[in-house]
Amino acid sequence: MSYSIAKRVFDLLVVGVAAVVLLIPVIFIAAAVKVTSPGPALYWSDRVGRSNRIFRMPKFRSMRTDTPAVATHLLGDPRSYLTPIGSFLRRSSLDELPQLWCILRGDMSLVGPRPALFNQQDLIELRTARGVEALLPGLTGWAQINGRDELPIPVKVKLDEEYLTRRSFMFDFRILLLTALKVVRGDGVDH
Repeated sequence: MSYSIAKRVFDLLVVGVAAVVLLIPVIFIAAAVKVTSPGPALYWSDRVGRSNRIFRMPKFRSMRTDTPAVATHLLGDPRSYLTPIGSFLRRSSLDELPQLWCILRGDMSLVGPRPALFNQQDLIELRTARGVEALLPGLTGWAQINGRDELPIPVKVKLDEEYLTRRSFMFDFRILLLTALKVVRGDGVDH
């Protein structure tokens, strides 16, 4: 079985199990978002996928509805836009759970470069120049576990390119394990 087929089967198996295990927590998180701030429980953003194709990606809303649609690091004071439970959702990465839908649809994978916002031209252009746009974006990735929100874009793309050349089922598994450790420790989240 080829790597890409094995990766897709693994993604679907994990999402299937996660859907059953996380159903009740997801309902509680959605309710908590709705109760603690006005607006929908989910925030849908336009993201750049494989071959620079735009797709819609959901997250549990951790920021107010009037937050500008830019990368968080470009906001003057990101903390001022957080909802009452937004910081917790981001630190725990629970805001990312709705992205399992994108994995099920085939827009994302468990492991790959994090999908850029549609307006992050510098990141998109650099990834395209390095061939990284050929990859399916991931819920987590090599750059994600090596700095997350703290990485400058050129470093992030260098790590994405390293993933492109090193990708294998075992490397993906290693990234998933390291991601779990990072999430438990709350590493790499500034807000």
